[in-house]
Amino acid sequence: MPTIPADRVETLPKIPGRALAFCFALILAAVSMRAIAEESYKLGVALGFTGTGKSYSQEALRGIELAVDEINAMGGLLGKHRIELIVENTRTNAEIAGKVARKLVERDAVRAVIGTYSSASALAIKPILRDARVLHIATVSNSEDITKLEFSPYTFSVVPNTYMMSKALVVGAAGLARQNGWKTYVTVASDYAWGRSNQEIQVSLMTELAPGVKLIGSYWPPLGEKAFNAFIVGTMKLAPDFILASLAGSDNEYWMRDGRDYGLFRRIPSPGALISLVELERDAKLMPRGIYGRTRAPFFAHLDVPMMKAFVDAYRARHDRYPSDWAVMSYDGVHALRQGVEAAGDIDNEGVRAALTGATIETTRGRHTFREIDNQLSVSAYFGRIGDDPVYPFPIYVDLTELKGPDIWRPTAEIRAARAR
Repeated sequence: MPTIPADRVETLPKIPGRALAFCFALILAAVSMRAIAEESYKLGVALGFTGTGKSYSQEALRGIELAVDEINAMGGLLGKHRIELIVENTRTNAEIAGKVARKLVERDAVRAVIGTYSSASALAIKPILRDARVLHIATVSNSEDITKLEFSPYTFSVVPNTYMMSKALVVGAAGLARQNGWKTYVTVASDYAWGRSNQEIQVSLMTELAPGVKLIGSYWPPLGEKAFNAFIVGTMKLAPDFILASLAGSDNEYWMRDGRDYGLFRRIPSPGALISLVELERDAKLMPRGIYGRTRAPFFAHLDVPMMKAFVDAYRARHDRYPSDWAVMSYDGVHALRQGVEAAGDIDNEGVRAALTGATIETTRGRHTFREIDNQLSVSAYFGRIGDDPVYPFPIYVDLTELKGPDIWRPTAEIRAARAR
């Protein structure tokens, strides 16, 4: 180590101990500020990559990854906080989803979680994230109870919820009932939070909008059902004029498979089944043309929105396919979070939460606003007829009705009444 020549010692400036300590404090503060400025933003993803939600969850992750890559290519959130994705599999199981949420909070220290598939799983993780003050963006699960009951100011939904989707369905089905003289119907709904919520709302709204149409039977296949034979046979014995089905993921796949085998859909119309791009692509050859379905975020309905056009182009360039509803909504979820951070000017959760509450944001589906009473985004729901379009190698909705969020979401007075019970 070099030494200072004795004849130069007296020429060195003498720094008082207090001043020296202050200098060190400034240096440490500068280093600390630089570390904060370069801090990554840990974003958790909790989806059901096994179980009935596998296909939807895989699509959702593709949308999330594309949005994250776009933001990181610009330096990250606010141009300086790169997003670090931490992806976990809930296995489409509410108990496992709760464990996953705790791991993401306690071990991984995430600031936000996107997820999950299955409303039961979303309801399981909501209180955990609320207690930890971690943001929760629902981009797949859509039970109305996620935002209606036991409200969490940290949970935001960018999906048309079960009330919104059910009202869109009932408006369409009631119109078809009047047109075709239908008088009776049967419901088939998965026996868990999402299916129960859908069925209850649909029956209530059908009574209101089409009082002359009567429910004559209800079937409740368990989540993860793979053989719908008994439910189909029972339905055919009742011989209703139409069926309202609330099934999703692989449950919907098996229901449609067994229904085709029995010739169910040729004998009994099933308007309003959940038919997203996943089903349209997968069952392109077998999908009956002319049937009516409902969907949550069809890309082809919004190609006039620049953000959607850019997303579709980027998604196709990466995956050589069109984005499903699940990819669209999850992509929007990440960019909703980005816009909340930008409005807050910081990645602190309290500031971002406050900035998103009541905020109007840009999405691939247009400009929408989070309603303050429940943090539900004012997105649309869609009902229409399936048919071919020469532009696409799969059927799409050729007769599509878009029902705007504010026209179909539950009135705020009813939400307040439900919370007061």
